[in-house]
Amino acid sequence: MRSVVITGASTGIGWASAKLLLDRGFRVFGSVRKQADADRLKGEFGANFTPLIFDVTDEAAVLAAAREVRAALNGETLAGLVNNAGIAVSGPVLELAADEFRRQMEVNFIGPIIASQAFGPLLGTDPSLKGPKGRIVMISSVAGKNGNPMTSAYSASKHALEGLSESLRRELLLFGIDVVVIAPGAVKTPIWGKAEEVDISPYKNSPYLPALQKIRAVMLALGASGLPAETIAEKVFAALTLPNPKVRYTLVPDPMQRFMAAVLPKRTLDKIIAKRLGLLPQG
Repeated sequence: MRSVVITGASTGIGWASAKLLLDRGFRVFGSVRKQADADRLKGEFGANFTPLIFDVTDEAAVLAAAREVRAALNGETLAGLVNNAGIAVSGPVLELAADEFRRQMEVNFIGPIIASQAFGPLLGTDPSLKGPKGRIVMISSVAGKNGNPMTSAYSASKHALEGLSESLRRELLLFGIDVVVIAPGAVKTPIWGKAEEVDISPYKNSPYLPALQKIRAVMLALGASGLPAETIAEKVFAALTLPNPKVRYTLVPDPMQRFMAAVLPKRTLDKIIAKRLGLLPQG
C-alpha cells in the first residue's frame, strides 16, 4: 500500500486530498494542530488514516512525526509528501507589521522546508529503504506568479515557495525524487471565508482602508465562486501517480482572468486592479 503525508489535512484542499487518496487505495498520514481535529478525521477517514499532530513551524514536532511515519512504513519508502498547510495574511506593505510578514513566511515557506527535510529521507534519499522513490507536491497559488495589493505577504510566501520548488526539483534529481507545484486560483476553502474575520480596525485611519474593505469583499466572493477543493485533490493524485507529470499545474475558476494576467502589459494590469480597489490618486 502506498503511503502519503499531507500537511494541513483538517479542512479544504488537505482534507479533500486525504479523502480522495484514501478512496483510491493510499494510506494517508495527515497533519493537524489540534487533538480534536485528529479525533474527528480518524472517525471520518477510518483505519488507513493516521493523524499527525504538529504545527509545520515546529521543527521538533515535525521530526517526531517523521519518526512515527518511518516506524509505520516498516522499511518501505513514502510515496509522497503534500506540502499543503498554509495561512493568508493581508495588509499593505507599508503598514503591515514585520512580525506578520514573519508569521506568513514561517508557515507558508519555512514550514514546507522543515517538512521536506524531515520526510525527505523517507521519500528515498535514505538508501536503506525499499520501494519506488516518492514525490513532493507543493501547494502554491496563482499568487506564486502574480502579486496582488493588500495580500503582499501571502504573494511573497508563494513566490518564495515557487523558487524553492524549482531549485529543490533539480537538487533531488540526484535521488530520483520529483517535485511538482500545484497553483490554484480561488478555491472553496475556509482560508477565503476567514477574510471576514480579519481585523482591519488597525487601519481605520489608513488611506488603504477603502481598498482593504474592497479586497475583503472580493476574497469572500472568490471563496463562494471558487473551485471545489476536490478539483485540486484530483490534481494532487495526478501529480503523485502520473508517469511524467508536469512541473507545475495551474487551476483557476476563470480562465479568462488567467489569460488577461498572462498577456496584458503589467502597467495596464496595474491600472485595472488599482481602479477596481480604489488605489488610483484622487483629484
